[in-house]
Amino acid sequence: MRTSVAVALLLVAVAHYAAITVAAGPRVIIVGAGMSGISAGKRLSDAGITDFVILEATDRIGGRIHKTEFAGVNVEMGANWVEGVGGEQTNPLWTMCNSTLGLRTFFSDFVHLARNIYKQDGGLYEEEFVKRRFERADEVERCGGNLSSTLHASGRDDMSVMAMQRLNDHMPCGPATPVDMVIDYYKHDYEFAEPPRVTSLQNTHPLPTFKNFGDQVHFIADQRGYESVVQHIAGQYLNTDKCGAVVDPRLKLNQVVREITYFPSGVMVKTEDKKVYRADYVMVSVSLGVLQTDLVRFRPQLPAWKIVSIYQFDMAVYTKIFLKFPEKFWPEGPGTEFFLYASDRRGYYPVWQQFEKQYPGSNVLLVTVTDDESRRIEQQSDNQTKTEAMEVLRKMFPQKDVPDATDILVPRWWSNRFFKGTFSNWPIGVNRYEYDLLRAPVGRVYFTGEHTSERYNGYVHGAYLAGIDSADILINCAKKMICKYHVQGKYD
Repeated sequence: MRTSVAVALLLVAVAHYAAITVAAGPRVIIVGAGMSGISAGKRLSDAGITDFVILEATDRIGGRIHKTEFAGVNVEMGANWVEGVGGEQTNPLWTMCNSTLGLRTFFSDFVHLARNIYKQDGGLYEEEFVKRRFERADEVERCGGNLSSTLHASGRDDMSVMAMQRLNDHMPCGPATPVDMVIDYYKHDYEFAEPPRVTSLQNTHPLPTFKNFGDQVHFIADQRGYESVVQHIAGQYLNTDKCGAVVDPRLKLNQVVREITYFPSGVMVKTEDKKVYRADYVMVSVSLGVLQTDLVRFRPQLPAWKIVSIYQFDMAVYTKIFLKFPEKFWPEGPGTEFFLYASDRRGYYPVWQQFEKQYPGSNVLLVTVTDDESRRIEQQSDNQTKTEAMEVLRKMFPQKDVPDATDILVPRWWSNRFFKGTFSNWPIGVNRYEYDLLRAPVGRVYFTGEHTSERYNGYVHGAYLAGIDSADILINCAKKMICKYHVQGKYD
């Protein structure tokens, strides 16, 4: 009798322990609370995997989506647009920004750029002349899309955008005149943050974002910030206070991950302040730029195929410089929001934007630089940058009394060890095979981020969708025991 009771109690205890184990599920560490990390966390939570911790190096969530106060308004230091709107498919970011949160957004109209290109030493180019230059560039771009569609799907025949331009006898030695250089910059660098000579044709022409979601782009100018989208997603599965701020103990800020050790049975993560976290799996959502540094060390070292795939992809730099003035001196009205500066130095303070609609009365201009100019500017003082920008503006408007800027904001994404750039760009020489390797897990270490998005790398919606896709890969392994990740052959 006593034996049977003991056995029964043992069976109950075992069943109870099993029930607790099933309820708890696998434990996961998510490294990074940017868009991809937060998106991955929601997907895991929706699948019943709630025993996780999110380790974020900074004091906030959002990553490269970040607002800051400047000239009395909140401006976006990083991502600023919802790109890909108005097509047959609906961009999920547009639904959240427009319908769910009702953020203030403004359609960016570039149609009138031909009338807004300033000569290096002042005055505007003749509109009809610039239109012809744009039309020729558009024609070559269409030819590039047609050529791209004929290339082998593996990417073995891919070429740079510049090579395609040369094949179409479009500036065979590269754009040489200031106006051709700034048009070329606007059409390529302004989108990809790198020049045509390094950008893959096959993976950017046509660009899936615009092909699938539509060719409209909308500027976010809401005082809640673009980051409110990330907070909205986080609030769907993390505990928040009455103001919507995340207070869930599973989100741990100011936790700089320095080492990830992975075993056949689990993972161990160490932070800069000597904390140690253990789990069954880890999801790494740091930027590609961070992966290319030694901020996070893997033990054992990642396999060669993984390291090569990380180093082959490009982390670009896109810098938005804000300038505050005591009064306006630039043109206003319909068709004047964007204007270009045609310098004989390609990429030198080329693309300007005024905020008559977005921030009325702020007297703020935005100028965008990229790539080597971004890196150069990040390493000099803000005063030097302000001096250079003022010289350009006074050249553009020689008949105006251009006052000195009273304030300047220069983001430094490349210099920041937690980001090391702004977004990834698909370079020539990387085909679908290497890209699949970039996304592939290594044992119990999974990877996500906009750089792992199959079609939308470099975009906020790419980061959001990548978080979902990478979480699904982990879920298949953790819950369905489908742990093999298939990578198609290099030339299949």
